[in-house]
Amino acid sequence: MTTIAAVRKDGVTALAGDGQVTLGEKVIMKGNAQKVRRIYHDQVVIGFAGGVADAFTLQDWFEKKLEHYAGNLRRSAVALAQDWRKDPTLQKLEAMMIVMDEHDLLLVSGSGEVIDPDEDVVAIGSGGNFAQAAAIAMLRHAPDMTPSDIAKEAVNIAGNIDIFTNHNIIVESF
Repeated sequence: MTTIAAVRKDGVTALAGDGQVTLGEKVIMKGNAQKVRRIYHDQVVIGFAGGVADAFTLQDWFEKKLEHYAGNLRRSAVALAQDWRKDPTLQKLEAMMIVMDEHDLLLVSGSGEVIDPDEDVVAIGSGGNFAQAAAIAMLRHAPDMTPSDIAKEAVNIAGNIDIFTNHNIIVESF
């Protein structure tokens, strides 16, 4: 499990994720995994929650969609979600992802959702609800914080509550 959180504010979008990889419910296998990364010529940032192999499969599939649709994030995300619902191999994947570029911030899931968040905040993973609530509160009540600071602190707060989230946080922004 993990926590991935993204925040958009004043034309800047940031995505943060922790590095914990757990095996089942009891064992921390790794603390510094990179679950947030840049793809498609560094023009897109993705963050994953779920199984590691499933996340890599989705990343590869999504990169192919980005190539096919010339980097159009929304079109690529919709095409991935459609395939994810229809393809028997993809249907078995246990993961979710947040994708962003300079213009869009989207959540993509295997049940066919492509969601553009209402509050300019979206979070996934075992600590996602904690991170989302924290980020919304910071957006509303801490006007001097940057999107990167908010996303990172939201994951930090989730890491204090959720045992499947650690404090080794990677942040990417546009």
